[in-house]
Amino acid sequence: MKDARKPVLIDLPDAELLYQPDFLDLQEAQSLFSHLRNEVPWQQDDIRVFGKTYAQPRLTALFGLEGKPYTYSGITMHPHPFPERLSELKTAVENLAGVAFTSCLLNLYRDGSDSNGWHADNEKELGQNPVIASVSLGETRKFKMKHRRDKNLKHDLELVSGSLLIMKGSTQHHWLHQVPKTKKPVGERINLTFRRIY
Repeated sequence: MKDARKPVLIDLPDAELLYQPDFLDLQEAQSLFSHLRNEVPWQQDDIRVFGKTYAQPRLTALFGLEGKPYTYSGITMHPHPFPERLSELKTAVENLAGVAFTSCLLNLYRDGSDSNGWHADNEKELGQNPVIASVSLGETRKFKMKHRRDKNLKHDLELVSGSLLIMKGSTQHHWLHQVPKTKKPVGERINLTFRRIY
């Protein structure tokens, strides 16, 4: 894992965003993708949106240190213990982010019809100004952001394999983000979001 280079600051109002496209080299990223794709106990939960229940349009898994559950969109997930390779990645991410993370939520996007709708990572168990560190593996997907109040403030980022995106400060108070569906033919992507649950 590379730690010589520092992440680049993305200059957006009301946000603290850092992006490092080559946090992992391509070989490391591919090896980790294959390992996680095969070894993680993926699950698909039902999600409630505007009073209707749907199968969540992606697969997920939660790993954690302290056994604390994580609840979002009416789903409560209970963590598995961190396996060795995920622990090693967590340590490398912590060294860059300057935060001791307690959990990692994994999302598996199987194709372009898998997605994650507009949201903020602002659940109360994440604390006042949560630090969210996101590692992408596999296919590149678009990460879209929009400001909660100023409709003219938008930002798109292509999250490439091996990249690290860190959101911190007041970002979750002011911005929403999503991984939209795409009609383009696209292969599988795994996203790992490290966070601290209080």
